Amino acid sequence: MKKLISVNINDKEYEVAVSPNQTLVDLIRNDLELTGTKKGCELGDCGSCTVIMDGKPVNSCLVLAVQANGKKITTIEGVANGEKLHPVQEAFVEHGAIQCGFCSPGMILSGKSLLESNPKPTELEIRTAISGNLCRCTGYQKIVEAIKDVSEK
Repeated sequence: MKKLISVNINDKEYEVAVSPNQTLVDLIRNDLELTGTKKGCELGDCGSCTVIMDGKPVNSCLVLAVQANGKKITTIEGVANGEKLHPVQEAFVEHGAIQCGFCSPGMILSGKSLLESNPKPTELEIRTAISGNLCRCTGYQKIVEAIKDVSEK
């Protein structure tokens, strides 16, 4: 039996009927067609499905859609301001922190969330904040440098 929920995603209100076992990542990708949120391991290990929910990064594959009722969520589609990239997105491009791009949405959202709560993080704090996000291409150094660069501006 489906349940009607109300959720704010990228500053837009949605009312959707969801199944009790439907995950937030499936709601975002399949029902709302916001495919920037990636679906990877589906076990909460890779971080590719990271979104910001009520100010904190979460693995949307581990959150049931019904748990998002009344919540404010930001996906990668909600980070840029129109055509203007968010500073974290710009830094990822400038530092070559994007390779295949699969982990980038989750990494960017984790970095954005960290900088909102801690505008001047240390390298260790940056590495800790992105530790739930796996990347197979960059070796993490360029990602750390990109986030650090934003904190220094």
